[in-house]
This record gives sequence, C-alpha cells and structure tokens, in this order.
Amino acid sequence: MKSDTSYFDLRIATSERDLRAAQRLRYRVFIEELGGAGALVDHDNRLERDEFDPVVDHLCLIDTRRSAEDLDHVVGVYRLLPGERAREFGRFYCDSEYDLTALKNSGRSVLELGRSCVDPAYRGGTGMFLLWNALADYVLDLGIEVLFGVASFHGTDIDTLAPSLAWLHHHHLAPADLRPVARPEGHQPMDLIPADRLERREALVGMPALIKAYLRLGGLVGDGAFIDREFNTTDVFLLMDTKAMSDKHRKFYESRRQGQ
Repeated sequence: MKSDTSYFDLRIATSERDLRAAQRLRYRVFIEELGGAGALVDHDNRLERDEFDPVVDHLCLIDTRRSAEDLDHVVGVYRLLPGERAREFGRFYCDSEYDLTALKNSGRSVLELGRSCVDPAYRGGTGMFLLWNALADYVLDLGIEVLFGVASFHGTDIDTLAPSLAWLHHHHLAPADLRPVARPEGHQPMDLIPADRLERREALVGMPALIKAYLRLGGLVGDGAFIDREFNTTDVFLLMDTKAMSDKHRKFYESRRQGQ
C-alpha cells in the first residue's frame, strides 16, 4: 500500500451511512472471511450488527477515494464503549464471555474496544497505525486509564493454539486486582504447556498480529480463553493499563497531543 495518507480521513461515525459502511466492512471480515454468525446479522444487506451498535462510538478509517454511496468508504473500524455509557446501557460486550467484577470494582476509568477490523487491501500498511493514533487522542480526551476487549484467534482447535495460549498465560497474566475470568460455559484453560517447555518463536508465530501489537504496548490477559463457536474463534481478554505503558509509548502519545 502507498505511504501517502492524504486520502484518508478519520472520524467517529455520526451518519447512518458511516454506520452501515462500518457494518458492511465487519460483515466482509467477520462473516465472509472468518465464518462468523450472529442473531442480528443482516445477510440480505451484508451487515454485521448487534445490540451494542446504537450505544457505542464507531471510530472509522475512511478512504475518500471510495464511494460512500456504495458503502465501501469505511476501510477500518474500532468500536468504542466508555465505562459510564456501559453502566447506563447495563453491560459491556465482554460481560457475555468474562466475569469483569474485579475490573469494574477497581475504580478506574475504562474503555472497551471491540469489532476491530481492517479491509484486507489495507492491511500491512498505515491503516492500523492511523486508527491507533486516533484512538490515542480519544483515550486522552476522556482520561481513560484502562483499555480492554477480547481479541480472537481464528478457529477453535486448541491443540494448534496451545503454545500461544500458554505463552500468554505464563508471561502476560493480568494482576489479580484487575483480572477478568472466562465464564464457565466457554472457559478454556490457557496453561496448557508448562512454562519451561515453551518455545517463544513457536508461540509468537501462531499469534495474531493484533494481539502481538497489544503485548508490545504492555497488554495483559485475563484468566482463561473463551470458545466463541458462533464466531468460530477462541477469544482472549486483553487489557492495557495506560499508566503502565512503556515510557516510549506514553511519551509518543503525549508529544502528539502537545504538538496539536
């Protein structure tokens, strides 16, 4: 992909057209590409949607060269749910897979991230970087202290995923005072291989790029994975304490804000 970013725009979706384009992108990625499903999925119009869409913010990466009329102008999206809004709504998306009691009782300002996806034609380029820059601004504006959400391994073959899951458990487990626990109906233990038998390279090769990116920013995981058969994924709970981010990344975000 070209390095020129002049044709990109980033915005919180405020129009029905932006929302539908985000849902169309999610359909292409989560339904067509990854084989997912869902009670509110609109197959006729190719829209992946659920009950959270009306209450979250959709952070959209827009390619201004693409047609908004055809709903293909949104090429990347993050779904954002601040803690106060989740309390008003009654729950987070992650509540269906994880017991969030410790996190909710922490007294910290939190933000749930979800439905992150990028059009295949824009992967490996600057799209995700631009989305993360915009997310950093959103986090700074709201004074968010903890970011969290589920990140997915494609498929549910635990033998294949065992090295990656075990590495996350042994090396990136969140502290007990914040640590969510996978709910019993989908709980999959992650300590599948003893720490002294793990090979770092094997564990990381099988790990999705998004999860590795979170780990580089200091990401931590919850207790247990969750098998989501509806979406054909094995989910892990990831959280990032913005106060515990490396000095390198925190200074990067602060310098961006000061330069605006």
